[in-house]
Amino acid sequence: MNFDFLKGTKILEEIESPINSKLTVVRDLAWGVHITSQGLTQSGGIVYEVWRSTLRKVHSLPALPSGRSFVVRRCLILGLGGGSAAKLVRKFWPKAKITGVEIDQIMIDMGKKYLELEELNVKIIVADAFKFLKIPVRPHVPIRDRYDLVLVDLYVGDQVPRNFETYKFLRSLRDSLTESGLAVFNRLYFGEKRTEAVKFGEKLEKIFPKVEIFYPQANTMLICYFRL
Repeated sequence: MNFDFLKGTKILEEIESPINSKLTVVRDLAWGVHITSQGLTQSGGIVYEVWRSTLRKVHSLPALPSGRSFVVRRCLILGLGGGSAAKLVRKFWPKAKITGVEIDQIMIDMGKKYLELEELNVKIIVADAFKFLKIPVRPHVPIRDRYDLVLVDLYVGDQVPRNFETYKFLRSLRDSLTESGLAVFNRLYFGEKRTEAVKFGEKLEKIFPKVEIFYPQANTMLICYFRL
């Protein structure tokens, strides 16, 4: 007999995904509605809380060295998922133009059905984020095509595909930022994931002039500045 109802937990839907294996939509008393895969929350729930803490910090950043406050006019989310980060960008920067890249159409569908993704006015691109970010070297990237804020949450289960940790990808990402832009990477930070996160942070420090580390929940968020 299934006693999950006694814990306030209800499975709303389960569906197979060619990208994320089985996706399960869960509603419980602690975290509300969230989408899980391979035992980890992918959207909603704790993921929403991790991004809320992080983007609240980003939103409250003091004036940049240029003297200007941090304003997000254009935001890129790599690993849109069900839209947790997009919902928070819309909250903190209501006028921002948001582009979300997500390889899993089923995840997008679940976000629209259960997490209000369709109401957030996000330009959704179903694509591999690595291929999407193949852009020319920075001097040839028009200002209108650069982003003030890039959020990176590119997990499949509990793994980050290796191509998203290459210098080629990270340089392309850096070169997509405006002069005052920021990139924020979400990394798991428990068990062996701690070592992986530390090594990744060291790699980021070779690409970006400043990397600030923030620790919400069981994650580490790496906030990378295009310039000091």
